Amino acid sequence: MRHEGGYSADARVRWPEFLPWIVALAGLFLLPEYLSLGARILVYILYALSLDLIVGYAGIITLGHSAYFGVGAYAAGILAAKAGITDPLAQLAAAGAAGALLGIGTGAIILRTRALTLLMLTLAITSVCLEIANKATALTGGADGLSGVVVAPILGLFRFDIFGETAYLYCLVVLLVGWWLVRKMIYSPFGASLTGVRENSLRMHAIGAPVYWRLVLVYTCSAAIAGVAGGLITQTNQFVGLNVLTFESAGELLVMLILGGVGRIYGAFVGPVVYLIAQDLFAKQFPEYWGFGIGVMLVLVVMFARGGILGILDALLAKLRRKS
Repeated sequence: MRHEGGYSADARVRWPEFLPWIVALAGLFLLPEYLSLGARILVYILYALSLDLIVGYAGIITLGHSAYFGVGAYAAGILAAKAGITDPLAQLAAAGAAGALLGIGTGAIILRTRALTLLMLTLAITSVCLEIANKATALTGGADGLSGVVVAPILGLFRFDIFGETAYLYCLVVLLVGWWLVRKMIYSPFGASLTGVRENSLRMHAIGAPVYWRLVLVYTCSAAIAGVAGGLITQTNQFVGLNVLTFESAGELLVMLILGGVGRIYGAFVGPVVYLIAQDLFAKQFPEYWGFGIGVMLVLVVMFARGGILGILDALLAKLRRKS
């Protein structure tokens, strides 16, 4: 299941790559009381995939990815609550378009910078978006959030139910499409060029590769996917709050990706599952100190597991092979 980011002539789907989808379908039948949490996990997997595309494969470090997630969430919410457009696919398309527009507009500016300057600009973009959402109360509801989000039955047939089955399957299908697009991208010559930029941008410049525009393109694609994830969270909650645009949201996402493994497409699957389940368990057992448990888990993974949880699995498999 490991992929370090780069072009491979053999991009066939191998059998271990079916495991996440088998587990997801099994969860539908084995854990019906946790489908709401499951839908949230699926949304955050898609969100983490969008971040891994730029951090793990293109080497663009950001702490402001929640700007695109939040803009997508508000785009879907405003379309439903203010414009009366209740079709879920139209809302999702608007969320992705909003994320892409913000991504290309901001990416064209910030990707001309590097290192700390780029990092600070990503934070600034999130802060600006948060302040606009807080002040534009007529559209966003401000600090009270945007309620009254109506989502029509999917394709006119599948209504969102109180048990969360429709939402779970809907999120799973959207995630499948997002995963396929990301996988096609990273297993292509374009993905190889991103790896080259990440490893040695000067050499890529020397061979005549359009480094800047490739970064802008992948940044825009990442923002669009994050926007779609934001639209999904709006549709499943039927509410949008300022929390989708906060620095904490972006920080949590980065923690999830580090836990799973950066630059490994399935790290984006493992990290959110571990983080959100651990958060749920810690919050039930230690309501005031659940953040401490998450922090300890992250420190242990960073200190003792190169490549996150998938790195641990790789090491264990390597040991088993040597023994056999």
